[in-house]
Amino acid sequence: MSDTLSLPNRLSPIIDTRALPPSSNASEQFLRLHLIPDTTALLPIQQLIEVLTIPIGQIVPIAHIPSWVMGVYNWRGEILWMVDLGHRIGLPPWHQQKMGISTHTAVVLHIRSDQRTSTNSKSQMLGLVVNRVEDIEWCNSDLIQSPLSVSITPQLAPFLRGYWLKSTGEMLIVIDGKAIMAGMPKA
Repeated sequence: MSDTLSLPNRLSPIIDTRALPPSSNASEQFLRLHLIPDTTALLPIQQLIEVLTIPIGQIVPIAHIPSWVMGVYNWRGEILWMVDLGHRIGLPPWHQQKMGISTHTAVVLHIRSDQRTSTNSKSQMLGLVVNRVEDIEWCNSDLIQSPLSVSITPQLAPFLRGYWLKSTGEMLIVIDGKAIMAGMPKA
């Protein structure tokens, strides 16, 4: 059984308008994730539905799949594919990290199909294993900059929406959840 922390989604946002930046028209909420080694990434809150703590051994490995797919997990009675997000974007695989932990931290990515292009609205879910979930960040989406092609790896490029340079000088990569989902192997 896993401990969970629910996140707001598009249907039931939990937004404290007192915490909004002054020009909130272009502001967007992101979940701040830490990936090893020393990489901080942002994923849009509206693409996430839950944060999970999963005991080691609860993710069942599957043979003959890409190395960044860790396996499957029984989530709410459904099969949820689990992906090592760091490994998927070109960082060292989770199993090579020296962490000495007894649980995985994962976020559940939830992508809804565009209803305008399909008569049946479908949704897809995917578990993304990360080192830790840090915080929720407000970011003016106009400040997300295009990545410099020389500064990103070929593994990261298809999933990178851009980067955000905070006023403190910290640079955060912004990951596109739809691109992560589109990059999954087809059955």
